[in-house]
Amino acid sequence: MLRLENVGMRYGIGPEILRDISFSLAPGSFHFLTGSSGAGKTTLLKLMYLALRPTRGLVHLFDRDISVTPREELPALRRRIGVVFQDFRLIDHMTAVENVALPLRVNGGRYTEVDNHVRELLSWVGLGERLDARPSTLSGGQQQRVAIARAVINRPRLLLADEPTGNVDDHIAVRLMHLFEELNKAGTTIVIATHNNQLVEEFGHPVMHLDDGGLVVRRSRGPGAA
Repeated sequence: MLRLENVGMRYGIGPEILRDISFSLAPGSFHFLTGSSGAGKTTLLKLMYLALRPTRGLVHLFDRDISVTPREELPALRRRIGVVFQDFRLIDHMTAVENVALPLRVNGGRYTEVDNHVRELLSWVGLGERLDARPSTLSGGQQQRVAIARAVINRPRLLLADEPTGNVDDHIAVRLMHLFEELNKAGTTIVIATHNNQLVEEFGHPVMHLDDGGLVVRRSRGPGAA
């Protein structure tokens, strides 16, 4: 699914943010990505969804060596990845329904099926009464839920989420985690970057922890741990 080998990453001539990062994500796995602010979590996610190329080392995604994959073929690989960004990246002039439906429309989904599926998912995340609202009229937490719905609507093979529960209350955070787990049970590989140690321990998935530019993979001590 995804493999990084001895990856290093720096911006410009500064020091390396990430050093000798190596790990593999098996299809259908679920990992948390943790680390203090500035540890490089967002940078690592960008490498994983091909927004950045590493300064050194190799990235293999969907059995492709990204270093030798032609640039024009990268968009097709990215369409198999769902991404939840910290800054949401919703389209201002589109309603919640239209934002969430966009990935399905790009892939040629039929209007009625797309509309019904989108409305059902938005209702599930607690936005059933804000379907036609534009992002500027939604709270930060509501925008976050729209962004999550948009990322998962197409059942991506790989889902990467950067602090997806950072703007919602604990009840909604747990509900969203259950949504991620249902998607994972259906076969999607998931990586969630988070500062929420309570969620990490409660859901018990393996943890990739960034510290001083390096990465350590461990099991959570939570109830799901082996």
